[in-house]
Amino acid sequence: MTPEALRENWNAAWHALGVASPDAALCDELQRRYGEPQRHYHTMQHLGECLAWFEREKAQAERPAEVALALWFHDAIYDVHTHDNEARSADWARQALLEAGVNTNAAERVHALVMATRHDAVPEGRDAELLIDIDLSILGAARARFDEYERQVHAEYAFVPEEIRLPRRREILQRFLDRKAIYATPRMHAQLEAQARTNLQRSIAG
Repeated sequence: MTPEALRENWNAAWHALGVASPDAALCDELQRRYGEPQRHYHTMQHLGECLAWFEREKAQAERPAEVALALWFHDAIYDVHTHDNEARSADWARQALLEAGVNTNAAERVHALVMATRHDAVPEGRDAELLIDIDLSILGAARARFDEYERQVHAEYAFVPEEIRLPRRREILQRFLDRKAIYATPRMHAQLEAQARTNLQRSIAG
């Protein structure tokens, strides 16, 4: 997405939640975070791809503005040496919404959406399903982009010895492959499921 499209998405989400003047500095700070040097996959490229999917699929959401902001925040904090990135990102999202005057229920829903990106449980509810399908859209990307994604993920974890990293990576991918369906929303399932399974099988076998 272009910088203008990103800003338009950001402003539209906040306006829909009743915030007349969205925090431009916060938008800039989030983009700075996605540009941190330790990131190779969890970057502005990933955020832009997610938001582009959101723009195409937002009619499927119950509360599209909350899904959009959850996407903005879902990888806001990313430290490969810790295991609480989603929790810290979710807390930041909730705090930002509350400070902007958004009601508590909406702030808590956004918090829960960000937490769903831990991928430790099957998402529940239409918005969580859409959010997770978007976050996992990379698995169903065209072969060249999927292979780039694989290289990017391995670069983020290059500090882990290969004999440990590769089996762990295959285990993670196998868990997605073992699901009855990788994608829960009908439209994204139709567009991505077959390619995702092809990509995953090839990566695991490789």
